[in-house]
Amino acid sequence: MQHSKHTHAHTYLALGDSYTIGEGVSYEDCFPVQLVRLLNHTKKFDPPLIIAKTGWTTDELIDAIAKQNIKTTFDWVTLLIGVNNQYRGRDTSNFRKEFTELLATAKKFAANKPERVIVISIPDWSVTPFALNSEKDKAQLSKEIDLFNSISKWVAEQQSIAFIDITQPSRDAAKHSTLLANDGLHPSGKMYAEWAKKISETILIKLK
Repeated sequence: MQHSKHTHAHTYLALGDSYTIGEGVSYEDCFPVQLVRLLNHTKKFDPPLIIAKTGWTTDELIDAIAKQNIKTTFDWVTLLIGVNNQYRGRDTSNFRKEFTELLATAKKFAANKPERVIVISIPDWSVTPFALNSEKDKAQLSKEIDLFNSISKWVAEQQSIAFIDITQPSRDAAKHSTLLANDGLHPSGKMYAEWAKKISETILIKLK
């Protein structure tokens, strides 16, 4: 599709951890890049700015954002964080506090427009070969992930911010190995494509 050179290109900031940077897949297959590629069929989007690293917890993301010292705002911001808090056995009340802070920061990056911020749920890694080969109780893992997601969903709803659930679809990886990267833990490009489609539908509705 051709875009006029005078058309405003939407900007997008993706905040998170391994699920945002796309651990185990190519850069082109991570969900923020796939999302922009989808959106470019109907709207003009610049390549995403991604602040994410494998293993980051909420406090590490907070520190990384501060070090970036970004002065600009963005048309869209996504936030997907918390799995490493859960994995490390971090306190949920502390997660609530730091997630609330991150969401406030995300909103500032979106020029204080909550309708331009999207929270994405944590996928359920308890169904992956990585979890199956560990000593951890799979039912307990799944329960903990649901708890962390209930917190982030509640915080998002308090601020009128959209919450997209990719947790339930992520559980399909128990039956379909093509939804996982070769490391047996992180999503494949195919699963990220499903996330990107779901997020793009939400954004396009808001752009109407």
